[in-house]
Amino acid sequence: MSFFSKHKLVVLTSVYWLMLLYILAALFWWFIALNNQNKIMNDLRMQDLQKDDPQFAMKHNKIIAEKNRKTAQYIGEGTIFLALILIGAVFIYRATRRQIKLSQQQQNFMMAVTHELKTPIAVTRLNLETLLKRKLEPDKQERLISHTIQETDRLNVLCNNILLAAQLDSGSYRITKQEINLSELIDGCAEDFKIRFPQRKIEALIQEGIYIESEELLLQMLVNNLIDNALKYSPKEAVVMVSLNESDKKIKLQVSDEGNGLTDDEKKKVFEKFYRTGNENTRKTKGTGLGLYLCRKIVEDQKGKIVVSDNQPSGTIFTTTFYSS
Repeated sequence: MSFFSKHKLVVLTSVYWLMLLYILAALFWWFIALNNQNKIMNDLRMQDLQKDDPQFAMKHNKIIAEKNRKTAQYIGEGTIFLALILIGAVFIYRATRRQIKLSQQQQNFMMAVTHELKTPIAVTRLNLETLLKRKLEPDKQERLISHTIQETDRLNVLCNNILLAAQLDSGSYRITKQEINLSELIDGCAEDFKIRFPQRKIEALIQEGIYIESEELLLQMLVNNLIDNALKYSPKEAVVMVSLNESDKKIKLQVSDEGNGLTDDEKKKVFEKFYRTGNENTRKTKGTGLGLYLCRKIVEDQKGKIVVSDNQPSGTIFTTTFYSS
């Protein structure tokens, strides 16, 4: 957020609180003024009473009752107005905070997307220029081509995540469900990551013959995002474990890493749209904050649930549960 935006936000917040304090002060002043007016009117009525009047006691009690009724009316109306003002203030405050938070997240997202787009494009261009201008040995050419394909795959995943997030949010995405061999799909995703990242340790413990009614593209995106997230936030020498099993009509997919883990506060926010730990200017890990958000949306559309817990001795475990019929 720029200095100008921060300054503008401070000014608007200060004006808001000053207006709220003014309204509350006016409300209390209104109550005091009306109550004083009621007391003066009561004293004037009392002065008009004649003590030798046979109905003095009745008139006296009637004036006192009228005064108490007016006081109760002012207290009741004032309480209602105060409650409405406070409820409105809380609503505006929360809505403003949500808007500020969303604005900050969108700004971080744009910064992340810009970085994520520029890097694979720059790498791809450099590799292609190298292949065009130099005669390289076959093994070096193969490495450059393989690296270029990885960068284009990364760019493709980014575009798919952004497109799918927009479609799921707008409700325009139409899921075409079919019976899918989930065991083979997850095993294929794990093998693909092993090929793409031969230096990383990815282990798979997958029960065979598990089927589910869903869309293959969404499930692939779910599994790929979970594995990719585990690789990003764990040391290069650490093991990423992918497991799948079915029992009691529950299909459980777990992806665990051995990274630094998440705080309790981060666990509550990690599935939010655009949320990423740290600051976009200092964060070293790649990403846009859409991966885990898409995982939650995909799982919810499948009527399942996804949770994050601590791994031992360190790291996190993302557990996705589907319910089979």
